[in-house]
Amino acid sequence: MDKQKFGTAPVFFTAISTILGAIMFLRFGFAVGMVGLAGTIAIILIGHAVTIPTAMAIAEIATNQKVEGGGEYYIISRSFGLVIGGTIGIALYLSQAISVAFYIMAFTEAFRPLVSWLRETYVLLPWVGYLLDFPQTIGVPALLLLTLLILTKGADLGVKILYLVVATLGLALMAFFAGTTDYGRENSVEFFNSYSADAEVTDEALQELITEAEGDADPDTVYYPGGSAEISPAAPAEPEPDIPALSFFTVFAIIFPAFTGMTAGVGLSGDLRDPGRSIPRGTLAATLGGMVVYLFMAWKLSASAPPEALADTSNLIMADIAWQGWWIIPLGLAAATISSALGSILVAPRTLQAIAADKLFPAPGINAFLARGRGPSNEPYNSSLVTVILAAFFIMLGALDSVAEIISMFFMVTYGSLCLISFLNHFAADPSYRPTFRSKWYVSLFGAIACFGLIFIMNSTYAAAAVVLIGLLYVYISYSNPDKRSLALIFQGVIFQISRRIQIFLQKAEKEEKKSWRPSVIAVSDATFTRLGAFDLLRWLSQKYGFGTYLHYINGYLSHDTSEAASHTKERIIRMAEATESRIYVDTIVSPSYTSAIAQIIQFPGIAGTENNLLLLEYSKRGGEGLGDIIDNFKLIKSVDFNIGILGLSERGFGLKRTIHVWITRAHLESSNLMILLAYVMTGHSDWKDAEIKLFALFEESKLIEEEQRMFDLIETGKLPISRNNIEVLCRRDNTDVRGVIASRSGEADLVIMGFRDEALKRMKGELFAGYDDIGNVLFVNAAEAVQIR
Repeated sequence: MDKQKFGTAPVFFTAISTILGAIMFLRFGFAVGMVGLAGTIAIILIGHAVTIPTAMAIAEIATNQKVEGGGEYYIISRSFGLVIGGTIGIALYLSQAISVAFYIMAFTEAFRPLVSWLRETYVLLPWVGYLLDFPQTIGVPALLLLTLLILTKGADLGVKILYLVVATLGLALMAFFAGTTDYGRENSVEFFNSYSADAEVTDEALQELITEAEGDADPDTVYYPGGSAEISPAAPAEPEPDIPALSFFTVFAIIFPAFTGMTAGVGLSGDLRDPGRSIPRGTLAATLGGMVVYLFMAWKLSASAPPEALADTSNLIMADIAWQGWWIIPLGLAAATISSALGSILVAPRTLQAIAADKLFPAPGINAFLARGRGPSNEPYNSSLVTVILAAFFIMLGALDSVAEIISMFFMVTYGSLCLISFLNHFAADPSYRPTFRSKWYVSLFGAIACFGLIFIMNSTYAAAAVVLIGLLYVYISYSNPDKRSLALIFQGVIFQISRRIQIFLQKAEKEEKKSWRPSVIAVSDATFTRLGAFDLLRWLSQKYGFGTYLHYINGYLSHDTSEAASHTKERIIRMAEATESRIYVDTIVSPSYTSAIAQIIQFPGIAGTENNLLLLEYSKRGGEGLGDIIDNFKLIKSVDFNIGILGLSERGFGLKRTIHVWITRAHLESSNLMILLAYVMTGHSDWKDAEIKLFALFEESKLIEEEQRMFDLIETGKLPISRNNIEVLCRRDNTDVRGVIASRSGEADLVIMGFRDEALKRMKGELFAGYDDIGNVLFVNAAEAVQIR
């Protein structure tokens, strides 16, 4: 059995030591002073409205799947896909690595009393005094020592140290709750008493903060954070620091990171015996336990000191309140910060190692270097070195307050993602998602909305910076990993559920009478890869105004071989659709005859919840391939009153896509509106955006003026982008060769649209489509009923 595998305790202790960390000692009293007890309780409740749903989401996800090394990154990447998961994962790693620096810098605050005592007790060499002015003097050696322990002993030693620092942290909390002050004995708790920038701290209030250690207090000694000093009666009082009053959400932004350690233990998932059991128990226990401790602390702080003293960040107020606080509280601060740093330095390298193992970095050498581990438990040695270098860089920068806010933004993105994963899994209703612990979908949804909303409420500038950085990471990872852009199963499930519900809703909903027409086209061809005309025409009609389904017909009986061939063909057509950025749905149909295929196709439901209203077929004008099947099955098609478009394809194709000619005659008058609308719909595609539509009407001399005016009125009332100059009404005499007139006028047109009647096709058969060899592609249109242009 592997000695490196742990139980639930490390998860709980890692999380609780991060929750009850540096901000609790350094800024929680500041929050109580600024917004009062009621405001602090509101901050705790709002903060845990995010952290509790996140803890429940992690517990749910962890009991459904094995959480491997990388913890939160593993969960997100296996749910959202490697591109999105890698984007959030890198942001998560940066926040974890920078957190190491943040906690080490906070750790140095515990040494301020010692440094002051050294300065007052001994005469220091100038260079020693100079170095002690910088927190890096303590921070960098502390980071190196911590790193040495982790690299040489691994996570096992880290967890053992964790037990020691958690015990020290517990001692500090007990000393804090056991402490008393004169202010607490003489004043009652006020829920809405908070700091005002105009208020002053009186000498009496300061005196009340003097901690009277039982039997050890000296009346001539003032006990301050981490030490004491003789009271000099003649010494003038130092001026109080100028503390600006802050808004509720500004204080919330400063305090919120105190609640964000509940997922720290998830990063140990690769080192746990049973992650599915340890992560839910440890995470939920730490989250709820931390909330209870903070609620009691808010009450204790409010009862023990005035708001003005609490709001003064230059004073470690917990040390003034605690029993023996001059040494226990700094020790607790050191323990809390070093444990938080320890938790981050355990987790961050494992996140980086997992990202590299998924090969998300552009250079194979970088991935191999960072993914390489040591020992039987694959300790992330190289990733730890990188993390330490990054942390050292930020320690040398010094002030990390602004960086800490960006860290909290990244953590909020992570927590929002985890809640969203839980919600989407509920919505997708995947049978393979069977967690033993279940959150509620509305709890997860609330957590996700709260996370993403609070990001901008806390600090809109840093929120925008975080969003921009994550956006750049997404573009970079997507560009450098084109093989990992697949749609994650969770999104597929959600899309399927949404599509299903919309289709059912549309089918059941009462529909208004149709007053306008939009194309819902279904096209079929057995020559997709040799004659692209039908595919192109369908994608143009479906780009903006319509909906399209393209079916490739495979002649044969359904079998294992034909099924595999159909699947392979479908993949090829999907790639064609992607390459042309088409908005059409593609599929294949296997049938022993063209007739049986048509019988099935005309019964296909529309993909958008509307009935298909146009069947598009194609044939080659040169050899006539495909025309015979269309003629033979025309009666079957018309049995369901379909509008029909028959595309005659020439070698010239669609030319330059600059001109569309629509020909209207009295014999095809019922199809005229449909032809005009199809021409207009095509111009909605970018390939035809510069195209010019021209109308040609061929009528008897007695009808010329009447039909010309009808055309003008039709264009004006329908608001179609066709100029009057592009409408030409021609006289048709008894001996007029209609095909010759069309050829002379439309010989250079890129597409010619004309109508035909049922009776003419039944009578003339293939001759109806002959005689148009001198022009390009021709779309013959037959309307089942008159279409109105509104």
